[in-house]
Amino acid sequence: MAQAVEEWYKQMPIITRSYLTAAIVTTIGCSLEIISPYNLYLNPKLVVKQYQVWRLITNFLYFRKMDLDFLFHMFFLARYCKLLEENSFRGRTADFFYMLLFGATVLTGIVLVGGMIPYVSESFARIIFLSNSLTFMMVYVWSKQNPFIHMSFLGLFTFTAAYLPWVLLGFSVLVGASAWVDLLGMIAGHAYYFLEDVYPRMTGRRPLKTPAFIKAMFADEPVVVARPANVRFAAPPVDEVPQIR
Repeated sequence: MAQAVEEWYKQMPIITRSYLTAAIVTTIGCSLEIISPYNLYLNPKLVVKQYQVWRLITNFLYFRKMDLDFLFHMFFLARYCKLLEENSFRGRTADFFYMLLFGATVLTGIVLVGGMIPYVSESFARIIFLSNSLTFMMVYVWSKQNPFIHMSFLGLFTFTAAYLPWVLLGFSVLVGASAWVDLLGMIAGHAYYFLEDVYPRMTGRRPLKTPAFIKAMFADEPVVVARPANVRFAAPPVDEVPQIR
């Protein structure tokens, strides 16, 4: 069992493995009171006035309590982050990292701007950790790129992947979780999907082109399809060989 888990972990692509490890270590560290969540949560005043810039990153690593909700989000993180990195972003690690960076920036911006809008500022002020939202963003992007895959929810009913974010949103509401967190992830995911997939098809321009300095951070190997060795192709029939006159 331990060896199987080790193999599963080692086979994860680099970004998924790094994020999953950081999230588990951070959450366990907080549960054991080795790390204080008060040093991790998003606080714009502390970021600007006291230069605690690490909060812009650490608020995406803490998943609160070690409970069933934590296990669900670790499953979503391990599954959909891995599926995106291995399939849609295969051989494009830098682009995948840029997607996460874009999502984290959009989520942070929404919370900061929302905190200044009357009537909703109080709701946004309660959102101090965006880890669940970033995970939900990955689920949303994957569902948009694989809309026709058939899925089952707890064996109760089947649906296509295009409806996966809405099914999970409904489940969150049923168990009493905040719908705001999932909605933020959907907004960030749709922003990325529109700018990366829809807008380029409409205009021929790609606004989310990965910067060169990010590409330089990752040594992506080109994805090639190898031809099987020692394969000979039969010559075409004589009547199909073009005649040169």
